[in-house]
Amino acid sequence: MARKTLNKKNLVELGADVLAELLLEAVKGDAARQRRVRMVLSADQSPQEAAADVRKRFASIRRSGSFISWKTQKKFAKELTDLVTLIEMRIGSDSPDLAFELLWDLLHLAPGIHERTDDSNGLIGDVMVDAMEAIARISPRITKDPIELAEMIFEALRDNGYGEFDHVVPALAEPLGRSGLERLKALAEEMCAAPLTEAQLEIYDFVSDPERQKELARDRRDHTAKMILQDVADLQGDVDAWLSRYTAEQLTYHTIAPEAAVRLLEAGRAEEALQVVENALDRETHDSAWFDPPELDEAHFACLEALGREEDLRRALWARFERCLCPDALRRLLKRLPDFDDVEAEDRAREVVLSFTPIEAGLAFCLSWPDMALAAQLVLSRYEEIDGGTYEILTPAAEALSSAHPLAAVLIWRSLIEFALERARSSRYGHAARHFDACAAADAAISDYQGHAEHRVFIQDLQNAHARKAAFWGRVAVS
Repeated sequence: MARKTLNKKNLVELGADVLAELLLEAVKGDAARQRRVRMVLSADQSPQEAAADVRKRFASIRRSGSFISWKTQKKFAKELTDLVTLIEMRIGSDSPDLAFELLWDLLHLAPGIHERTDDSNGLIGDVMVDAMEAIARISPRITKDPIELAEMIFEALRDNGYGEFDHVVPALAEPLGRSGLERLKALAEEMCAAPLTEAQLEIYDFVSDPERQKELARDRRDHTAKMILQDVADLQGDVDAWLSRYTAEQLTYHTIAPEAAVRLLEAGRAEEALQVVENALDRETHDSAWFDPPELDEAHFACLEALGREEDLRRALWARFERCLCPDALRRLLKRLPDFDDVEAEDRAREVVLSFTPIEAGLAFCLSWPDMALAAQLVLSRYEEIDGGTYEILTPAAEALSSAHPLAAVLIWRSLIEFALERARSSRYGHAARHFDACAAADAAISDYQGHAEHRVFIQDLQNAHARKAAFWGRVAVS
């Protein structure tokens, strides 16, 4: 029986001839698989022969105008991913410059492919990301002239409508070197200073106001130039040039401030980094008190630590825990406290968890910490607040509680069951039936329901309220 198992060992024992016949039979009538086998065969012979086959496939994709339906998109994306792997591993191992040219050509196929398919699921975009990451991995072995490479990158970024060339500058930082980065910087600065071209204006020819048309075209052009300049500044360690891309207001955004702070810290400018973070935190406090910005908080902690402001750091860690029950912040705080103070702080933290709203956040903390005794206390004291729709938290919580705290587990399962039946969520009846069986199994381990309905009473109440939910009752056994 073991010899019939489809695994590598058993297949190898069949021998090359048998495997070749099976492979030919498997790829018969499947053009995509046939292409893949041919490319593997040619790659095994020489990088140049493999490259010739890859280029033929690229040419075929470039010529095609047919729409790629969602049914065929996955297979097409898989083929492109296989091409990226083949180029990097089989061609790039011996001929990195040739592999780079092929990956570059693949990225240039992106606009035509996007125009022929709906990539709302991001499959094609992911392939282009994979191609750029492959370029980054082979870039240390690329021998292209830095100035020529800079000009290639600049032209690609000028027409980067689908973002396929995003991150190309850091990906090719090593072969660009100092001279290539300086050339790229000069090209971007020249573009900002040059008059708008007709081609740049034509993109917004639907705008009737000429001044507005120029403004939009200029913003688009300058955005590209500033992105290039920022990447160059990053690679040259010029933090001020990186910061200059943003206005003072933009540096208060939670999406930008953490990156700015990290760069300032790396440059040994911790006070400035802290000011950036504090400005951003002040903005978040006023604009969206409910919002949780973990990256901004992390930057805040790093700034305080760099400045040796231990007490402020402890307060910041506690504030993050108190605001969103962040277990990592609490762990870090406890490690920074002297003996006995950490015990007192952990007791205070438990009180925060027991009163935190919503209760599901408290349960999530207890799972992560972990502290299932605290979770049981939370459930027993605030059962009525449980939202049975939050099954992604409640299900693992009940399972974790079931052995040592069966009553708490049963109360959670009941909330899940009642939610499914009260909302007539028939798609969840199967889950509800399993929870029902779990309640029945746990009943024997519960000697005191502490004021909650015993299992037989719960069943009766459920039958009275939902007698007509036959789709549910047909899945459970009621004695």
